Amino acid sequence: MNSQTTATAAPASPYRTETEVFKLERPAAGATPLLLDSPHSGGAMPFDFGFSIDVALLRQMEDTYVEELYQGATQAGATWLEARCSRSYIDLNRNENDLDPWLMDDVPGTLRASRDAELGRGLIWRTTPGGQPIYERRLPMAEVRQRIERFHRPYHAALCSELRRLHREFGAVWHLDCHSMPGVSGAMSLEGAAGVRRPDFVLGNGDGAACDAGFMAVVRHCLADCGYGVAENDPYKGAELTLGYSRPALGFHSLQIEINRSLYMDEATRQKHAGFDKLQRDLQRMVETVAAYVRAAV
Repeated sequence: MNSQTTATAAPASPYRTETEVFKLERPAAGATPLLLDSPHSGGAMPFDFGFSIDVALLRQMEDTYVEELYQGATQAGATWLEARCSRSYIDLNRNENDLDPWLMDDVPGTLRASRDAELGRGLIWRTTPGGQPIYERRLPMAEVRQRIERFHRPYHAALCSELRRLHREFGAVWHLDCHSMPGVSGAMSLEGAAGVRRPDFVLGNGDGAACDAGFMAVVRHCLADCGYGVAENDPYKGAELTLGYSRPALGFHSLQIEINRSLYMDEATRQKHAGFDKLQRDLQRMVETVAAYVRAAV
């Protein structure tokens, strides 16, 4: 059987849905220096969330079914890490200091908000991608710190630990940060306008800063061979989990991969459609191709 590790939140924290903080799964045999992670496919919402919006709108922020699409990753020799907490509660793909002064009641006055925080999508999202306010209150810094300690730091520690472990064992490591995106842009999107049709996949490596060209190329070519349209670094270049842990010159390569949700689900109902099985098979082929690439590289 595959080796699995889970980390649970502190017992004092009640949940709307019982869950682990994260799930870590290593291959039973044939391990490669390849790690995939899914930071946004979880759906757990702790009781202290205190949101004031329809849950269905919060669910739209999650990368629904991404963990199922990549469920064969360990069979290809990759390590798999997935978060169980909803992105709407805390965004693990943000720096823990990416705080929103318009949401918090005691944030330091010297804080300079990032572009994401200004748009309401920092570490703790203030609005949904459609611009609907999530809260009817401001959050105390103590509450934000609790979310960081219970969910953000354990996930980042697990990712960092596994990347270092694989790097020590193989001399280099390749990381795919797995996400999904709405089929068309929303009002608060990076495109700057709603209704822009997105490609099937977007690969982001910080315009070349997060991984070598070969890693990007092998993923792009495999997806294109399966018949998909693939864009690079537009509109997504990668965020904290891609740019924060990559050092290509030292053998740490990271690539963010965004899947258009319309390929596999009805975005209105969040139900899988007939395209799901094909996409799952194609992603398994892609992971196997990347695993072969990294084996050859080391």
